[in-house]
Amino acid sequence: MADCLFCKIIAGKIPCKKVHESENFISFHDIQPQANVHVLVIPKKHYEHLLDASKGMEVNILGQYLQEIAKVAEILGLTKSGFRTVFNTNDHGCQTVYHVHAHVIGGEQLMGNMG
Repeated sequence: MADCLFCKIIAGKIPCKKVHESENFISFHDIQPQANVHVLVIPKKHYEHLLDASKGMEVNILGQYLQEIAKVAEILGLTKSGFRTVFNTNDHGCQTVYHVHAHVIGGEQLMGNMG
């Protein structure tokens, strides 16, 4: 999508602090971190949000997405202490960039009990 911020990052038109890149995904540090470690993991193919992605992505790509998130958490040294993964969806879910993305957040004790 031509005006999508994340599509521009994928295309190399906007710089990012990259953590990892694979055939189908790219991961980079969030510019407004909510914790010591806050990285976004996004598919290179544009999907507006998780609902579109779950309908449009092949099942094996969704599995690869979870594997990519785990790989990024390992690269960041978060697997032993733990981390939070968040997908914001639409306005009430506080999504601000309409390209599906997972937030990988950690590096410190996070507040709140989400289960």
